[in-house]
Amino acid sequence: MTTGHDTVPYSAMSAGELLRKHPYAEDFFTSLGLALPPAEESVGAYFGRLTSEVLEDLGVERRELVERFSAFMALVVSLREKRTGPAIDSITIQGGVDKSGAAEEFVLTVAPGEVVSIVGPTGSGKSRFLADIEWMAQGDTPTRRRVLINGSVPDPSRRFSLEHKLVAQLSQNMNFVMDLSVEEFIAMHAESRMVNDVAGITRTIIEKANELAGEGFLPQTPVTALSGGQSRALMIADTSCLSTSPIVLIDEIENAGIDRKKAVRTLVDEHKIVLMATHDPILALMGDRRLVFKNGGVRAIIATTPAERATMAAFEELDARLTAVRNALRNGERIDCV
Repeated sequence: MTTGHDTVPYSAMSAGELLRKHPYAEDFFTSLGLALPPAEESVGAYFGRLTSEVLEDLGVERRELVERFSAFMALVVSLREKRTGPAIDSITIQGGVDKSGAAEEFVLTVAPGEVVSIVGPTGSGKSRFLADIEWMAQGDTPTRRRVLINGSVPDPSRRFSLEHKLVAQLSQNMNFVMDLSVEEFIAMHAESRMVNDVAGITRTIIEKANELAGEGFLPQTPVTALSGGQSRALMIADTSCLSTSPIVLIDEIENAGIDRKKAVRTLVDEHKIVLMATHDPILALMGDRRLVFKNGGVRAIIATTPAERATMAAFEELDARLTAVRNALRNGERIDCV
């Protein structure tokens, strides 16, 4: 039994390499009450030096133990691959038509780690564009746009999958109905993703969420008690750390009550493809490119220039002053000057 894409049997791999590539392999040893092999020793060699007394206690022969281990690894790796699906190297959106039926003359390809901003007046078609991507449109929406994954039409099993969706969407309105604490909710998601260190990733996500949220919350806080901003902060942190969806769509995160700039950077750091509709000039200029919408269609694609990025410092200074005023008002302070 081999390691899938590799040609080395799982039992021939050193324990250190095995656990780096497949940390959940530890479960096989702990379930049998066995200590982990030394990092430099192969799993097969480790099984080979187990005493007959240990094997007798386990109720297995040496050859059977190796076969069980190989079967365990093959099953778990297969389950993980089914959950995550193939790697996404790019998404391509091919233009369709605007509200009047005029053709959109564009083809946009976005790679992991890139951010595309979507700008335009209210009602100009930004949300429809995000919906086309979420649907993985194939000329079957009002805009007639088409979406390709890695340059090809997405397989229907991936396009309509509920288990490992290609797209995660973060909107202004996110509410929970489950009667769980924040810690229980994240741990449940981590376990469903077969994460090796559930407690560790749960702590990391809660810490990230508190960095994004305007007001902190505890692991024991019920998810139903979270504010709108806290809920969105939690889902952004969860999406960046646990979601297998390689594409993240954001609809007007500036109204979400969170540190919006840090939220975008959190997703980019995890190599997500990010497309966000925004009216915020700072977020718009954080994009590598921005799509300009009018009358339901893309009218221009503009690459953000170094000069535009340089102006962000001035905008951020103004934004910091406005934030200070908002916080002063919330704290009951008087605003004597602007």
